Amino acid sequence: MSGEPPQANVQKKSISTRGIPSKESFYLPPHYSDELRKFQDEGENPLRNYWTLEELINFVFPKKYQPIYNDIATRFMQELLARHRIEGKELSAFVRANSISKATFYNRVLPRLKRVGLVKVERQTIIAEHSRQKYRPMVVSLSKTFGNYLCKIGDSWLAIIDDARSKPPKK
Repeated sequence: MSGEPPQANVQKKSISTRGIPSKESFYLPPHYSDELRKFQDEGENPLRNYWTLEELINFVFPKKYQPIYNDIATRFMQELLARHRIEGKELSAFVRANSISKATFYNRVLPRLKRVGLVKVERQTIIAEHSRQKYRPMVVSLSKTFGNYLCKIGDSWLAIIDDARSKPPKK
């Protein structure tokens, strides 16, 4: 026997080439892109204008790559902003009224809106008295998590830059 380990136990480490799964990605076009309205001045100070709902949805469902999801999400969020919360029966009415595929809405659009923090999805457990059967209607409401999440990222970066600029540069 030689002193070398058996080949079956040796594992090569390699870099994954698949990239970030699309359901976990966030679309950030270049800050100088024509897709974005100007958000800072020449001195890197933020402007006081706000992006519209359509512009914000574009970060979650880029119109350029996912036009159908973008359209569905925009229409749904407009409805939710007007009502503040939508219950299960109203959700199915929205899907039907807008001729949206139930699979697309419930399996793609709504989970993504929830995952990024634009909406909160809750279920109520209700037990029917006469049949003792449980059912769990869904309630979708607005959530501030998306904004808080991005503010935390942005504020952290600004603090890092301010800290670096407060120290004398290394020579």
